[in-house]
Amino acid sequence: MGEEFYAVIKLVSGEEVLSLVAIDENDGDPILLLQNPVVMKMIHNQNGSVIKVKPWMEIPDDDIYAIKLDKAITITETKNEKIIHIYKKYISNTEDTIDYIEESGKVKVSSEMGYIDSVDQARKKLEKLFKRSKES
Repeated sequence: MGEEFYAVIKLVSGEEVLSLVAIDENDGDPILLLQNPVVMKMIHNQNGSVIKVKPWMEIPDDDIYAIKLDKAITITETKNEKIIHIYKKYISNTEDTIDYIEESGKVKVSSEMGYIDSVDQARKKLEKLFKRSKES
């Protein structure tokens, strides 16, 4: 079996699949081994853009799929760290959704984005600071 790499595969069916891929030279008949293949789609709306990620095959519980090489139109290795990060985060998530995308399509605010407190909590802290500075 060959080296593993992240790739986007355009299949003869028209689907575009992102997966961790290895090529198995099976007696001169190469087979693509796809581990946790997903379909990613960019959705643009008035609030910005989000990436929707869903499993390539939703019903089976398998993680690895074999595809004959003649069923692929093209295979492109991706080294885009953002796409790979989203893929890995989706695969490691036990639910069927990505935790930073809501069903409404809005991105949830996280501490990585600077979210620290609710408005009420922040107001109370700022009032305390203001009162202390007035007393000094």
